[in-house]
Amino acid sequence: QHRFLTPVTYPIPGAPPCPCFSLIPCFPHWPQSPNPIPSAPSLPQHCLVPDQVFGCRLEALCQRENTTVPRFVRLCVEAVEERGLDVDGIYRINGNLSVIQKLRFAVDQERAVTSDGRYVFPEQPCQEERFSLEDPEWSDIHVVTGALKLFFRELPEPLVPYELFNPFIEAIKLPDPQEQVQRVAELVQSLPPPNYATLRYLVAHLCRVMEQADVNLMTRQNIGIVFGPTLLRPEREPGSLAVGMAQQNQAVELLLAHFERIFPTPP
Repeated sequence: QHRFLTPVTYPIPGAPPCPCFSLIPCFPHWPQSPNPIPSAPSLPQHCLVPDQVFGCRLEALCQRENTTVPRFVRLCVEAVEERGLDVDGIYRINGNLSVIQKLRFAVDQERAVTSDGRYVFPEQPCQEERFSLEDPEWSDIHVVTGALKLFFRELPEPLVPYELFNPFIEAIKLPDPQEQVQRVAELVQSLPPPNYATLRYLVAHLCRVMEQADVNLMTRQNIGIVFGPTLLRPEREPGSLAVGMAQQNQAVELLLAHFERIFPTPP
């Protein structure tokens, strides 16, 4: 027996490896046929991988959507602010994993799969017009927040790029709090435009979540614990995970505490 939802990697020339879950049967276990499955270089230009949202490079996704903040991020944030700011443990409590994965597949595959299961590759897909988190299927706000966290975890490179991880940690280690803020602000301003815009949009949202901490119990520290390792992580895990994670959390706390200084203007 073989699973029909299986991780596959498409080695597309000129693009980094993109391991993802695909609604494609497990090819190696199919019997050989006179018409074999085409190799990755011969797949159509509008194949599933370029249209995916999860696991896509942030710059490529924003360029494709002609925006600076991915539409899925905006949809999730808008849903949380409409019906989740007063929910106890918002972002801390995990939603149903199977429903989160179902939401992920819906976002990734809607533009490539018709309602009867046929694959199509439209010239101008309109997922943005059809997909909605207002669907009763996504009524559990913890599913929405779980999917948003999954989106950021699956970025090939985190929102704070790997090359800036050590400078961020060194900034957090500075003894003078004012120097900490100034150095972190400099690092944030050096982010690529999509990273800066998306980080600013997310942190502004998390500030609004934090304002309701009396109700949702999501203090600055709790938000740092949830988002620290997601937004800021090393390319290779350090020897002391506990120390590194504490500094990652503190970095997010600093972004929340000094939002106006670190993000002075919208992109």
